[in-house]
Amino acid sequence: MKIIIIGAGQVGATLAENLASEDNDITVIDTDLTRLRELQDRLDIQTVEGSGSHPDVLNQAGCNDADMLIAVSNQDETNMIACQVAHTLFKTPTKIGRVRSSAYAHYPELFADAAIPMDVRISPEKEVTKHLSRLIRYPGALQVMEFAEGKVQLVVVKAEKGGPLIDQPISFLKEHMPSIQTRIAAIYRDGKSISPDGNTHIHANDEVFFLTAQRDVLDVMSELRPLDVPYRRIIIAGGGNIGERLAQSLEKEYRVKIIERDPERCRYLSETLDNTIVLNGDASKQELLLEENIESTDVFCALTNNDEANIMSSMLAKVLGVRTVMTIINNPAYVDIVQEGMIDIAISPQQTTISSLLSYIRRGDVVNVHSMRKGAAEALEAVAHGDYRSSKVVGRSIANLNLPEGATIGAIVREEDLIVATSELVIQAEDHVIIFVTNKKQIPAVEQLFQVGLTFF
Repeated sequence: MKIIIIGAGQVGATLAENLASEDNDITVIDTDLTRLRELQDRLDIQTVEGSGSHPDVLNQAGCNDADMLIAVSNQDETNMIACQVAHTLFKTPTKIGRVRSSAYAHYPELFADAAIPMDVRISPEKEVTKHLSRLIRYPGALQVMEFAEGKVQLVVVKAEKGGPLIDQPISFLKEHMPSIQTRIAAIYRDGKSISPDGNTHIHANDEVFFLTAQRDVLDVMSELRPLDVPYRRIIIAGGGNIGERLAQSLEKEYRVKIIERDPERCRYLSETLDNTIVLNGDASKQELLLEENIESTDVFCALTNNDEANIMSSMLAKVLGVRTVMTIINNPAYVDIVQEGMIDIAISPQQTTISSLLSYIRRGDVVNVHSMRKGAAEALEAVAHGDYRSSKVVGRSIANLNLPEGATIGAIVREEDLIVATSELVIQAEDHVIIFVTNKKQIPAVEQLFQVGLTFF
């Protein structure tokens, strides 16, 4: 695909890196020449200096024959005008825009073709909030991803001693939980991927990826590690867009406090939120955290725009006795360093946003994509269409599919039913097939499997 990306910030750069590795024709537009040069030095892409909302700049970038425009600059207005110009002057087929301000979210009619023609709106803040909410609802999970409109969850946990499945073969799971549909899709041991089968033994400290219905997540987790006590008390450091959204999503079920340094923002939050305590102060101050009983707090979420402030306040909270620390970190170089220390879960907003974008970029009818392990692996939800003649998957058993190495079908959602994949399972038209791919280079081969041949038409 020929794709134009507007914005060479963290999201744009991470997106360019992901897509360039898949042999797409990528052009990045930004006003910062230094950023563009850094990208061009390490990626096989083209760059154009200038404003992405200017017609001459879009023309120079090749917008006249681009398949897709992705506007992810830091300015909502730039992104919206870029989509407008691409639609009106260049007839670009697909236009995706980043819209951060919640002020626009209340007026969806703005984004119709007759107004601002943006086919897909993405909000990193919204995606990160959903990610955090799911982690808080499943204590002990490292990542929770949804498929089939939430019916199915792909959950990542670190196996721990005390779980019944530790040092047992995976087949033991079916014997122990015969009424639950679940499938272990992948295991990472010492950073290396293992393709699991029934004879594979789970070891303590394995990173285990399992699929199951939403209602059964905690039951399956209990086989891999002792279940954590549910979270009740949450402190959020930073009352920006993400902090506000997260408090709104949690305040009805949890006891939530927000610590925000800006007095004006505190006043706004206190008027907007119903059941959240809003505190004006600095979350990196020990006295304040002690006053707010940090030692009896279940989760400390550091959500400011400053990586260093997030890391330092998180480490302080951990030292003072908070149970779990979740921290937003924008700089990818920091993620590995901090996750090995006091920070329990480091969240990369750009990787979370990439997942929401990839489903619009993948070929075939791919309705959900989740990027994992810093983009090296993906989980996809693809819909099977056609019949035996026009499709490479419909009417065929999983054993007879030409799946590339490193690709595993974990489960199928057929209407309302979750069916765990077995070698004999035959895929039917309109099945939602959930595939785990440990080697991202095999994504194009997976996409081709789910593309319908011409005979279908």
